[in-house]
Amino acid sequence: MSAERYLNHPTFGMLYLVAPAGDGRDVYATLYAQRMFFLVTLQPRGAQFEVIPYQDARHYAELHLTHCRRDRSPEYESWQQLFAQTFI
Repeated sequence: MSAERYLNHPTFGMLYLVAPAGDGRDVYATLYAQRMFFLVTLQPRGAQFEVIPYQDARHYAELHLTHCRRDRSPEYESWQQLFAQTFI
């Protein structure tokens, strides 16, 4: 499975998946403008976008990496690489 997933935001354009956040929500970041993060809830008639701070986005991503490592997920390496590209 590829960790790459994209959404189109009506104002900020392309967003890419940073990490799942649980409860049907995911953390996305802007593709072109650096360091804008959104907590996205997909709904039957669209998506709900909530702007979140950098530290919150990083926290969700770190939690996801911890779960992947603990569960020995085969996708751990790809998520770890995405984390490094996004937050470091």
